[in-house]
Amino acid sequence: MGCTSGGIGSFIGNPCELAMVRLSADAQVPAAERRGYKNAIDCIMRIVKEEGVTALWTGATPTVLRAMLLSSSVLGCYSEAKEILVKTAPSIFVSVGSTPTMFAGTTIASFIANVVCCPFDVIKSRIQTMPKPESGQPPRYSGMVDCLLKSTRQEGTMVLYRGFTPAFVKLAPYTIISLMVVDKITIAITGKSGF
Repeated sequence: MGCTSGGIGSFIGNPCELAMVRLSADAQVPAAERRGYKNAIDCIMRIVKEEGVTALWTGATPTVLRAMLLSSSVLGCYSEAKEILVKTAPSIFVSVGSTPTMFAGTTIASFIANVVCCPFDVIKSRIQTMPKPESGQPPRYSGMVDCLLKSTRQEGTMVLYRGFTPAFVKLAPYTIISLMVVDKITIAITGKSGF
């Protein structure tokens, strides 16, 4: 369920994700190389005008795969982490429904999800920010696999984990809050953990 909903949501939201990535990347390149977007709406409108409507889904494959992996790994790891914590340290983690267990479980799940998803994030961002090719020239990357191969050949495999720490710092609080709230509400209503 988490895998499917994550994939559908990210496909629908890809134009906004693309605009966010391009706006961020635009600020980091020399002035002569900037696309000069004013804001997210301007970015989306210019992509449609200059590149066509389908360009709004540039990088959709790694974006969707990343979201599917993120949703499924977070949800799957969360319940497993809670069970393991309760078994290995019952004096600290007294039950799967206790706040310390939930907090530690979501932190572990966030870390594992970030390990799984970071390569897709790097590939997605590289595809979404590649410069427009000169007339008659091929794009820098022909797709996700080409981007993966070129990036790792040129920069080594650790390039796939560039930005790991900021991504974890962004993901962990969101995951901790959302899963703990849902879990606490589920416990209040049903009397047992929802995950």
